[in-house]
Amino acid sequence: MPSQRFRLTVIVVALSALAIVLAVAAPPHGALDKADLVGYAICHRIPERSFFLAGRQMPLCARCTGTFLGGILGLVVFLILQRGRASRMPPVAVLGALILFMALWGFDGLNSYLTFFPGAPHLYVPQNWLRLTTGTLNGLALITFLWPIFNFTLWREPSPETVIKNPWELVAILPAAALLILVVQAQIGFLLYPLAILSSLGVVILLVLINSMIATFVLGREAYARTWRQALVPITCGAALAFAEVAGLVLLRDSLTTTFGLPF
Repeated sequence: MPSQRFRLTVIVVALSALAIVLAVAAPPHGALDKADLVGYAICHRIPERSFFLAGRQMPLCARCTGTFLGGILGLVVFLILQRGRASRMPPVAVLGALILFMALWGFDGLNSYLTFFPGAPHLYVPQNWLRLTTGTLNGLALITFLWPIFNFTLWREPSPETVIKNPWELVAILPAAALLILVVQAQIGFLLYPLAILSSLGVVILLVLINSMIATFVLGREAYARTWRQALVPITCGAALAFAEVAGLVLLRDSLTTTFGLPF
C-alpha cells in the first residue's frame, strides 16, 4: 500500500506538472510573445535601452539580455567541462574576479539610472554595449555562484570539484562571452528568435534553480537525490513556482501600470 509520503509526492508532482502545462498552453501562443511576457515580468524594457533585431524589440533590455544570456553561457560551459554536479565555489582569485564583475554591473547600472534625473551627476554617457557587457559578466558571476549551491542542496553525492577551478579557466570563458556580446550588439535580424528565446529562457532557468532549492528544503529532500528521476519532485515544483512568479509579476505590473498610471 503506498505510503503517505509517496502519495504526497505524486500529488505535488501532478499539481506542479499541471501548472507548467497550463502556463505553456496559456496565451500568448507565439514563442516571441511568450518571451516578451517573461521580459515584461522582470525588466523595464525601455526601447532606448534595448536592442532591436529584424525591427522587433528584444524581450529584455540590453543589461538584462546580457545577464541572462551570460547565465546560459556559463551553464553551457559547466556542462561542457563536465561540472554538472560541481558543488564547490571557485578559488579566491576567481571569486574576486566574479565580485568585480558584479560590481561593474552595479556601477554601470547606477550611472545609467542617474540619467533619469536631469542635472544628476554621472561619470559617462550610458551605452547599450556597456549595459550588455556588464550584464553578461554579471550573468556569468551569478550562475557561477548559484550552480554549486544548487548541486550541494539537491544531490546526495555531488561532485566535490569546484565549478571553475582556476583563473585561467575563467579567462578561457571570456572570449566566448565577448563573442556573445558582439553577436547581440550586431543586431543580426535572423538571430531574433534564438537570442530572444534564449534570453527569456535564461530568466526561467535561474528562477527554476532558485525555486527548486526552496522546494527541496520545504519538502525535506536536502541532499536526497541520486538520479535526475529522484530530483524530479523539487525541480518540477521549482518550475511550477517559476511560472507562477512570472505570471504574478506580469499581473502586478499590468495592474500598477493601468490602474495607477506608473511609468513602467
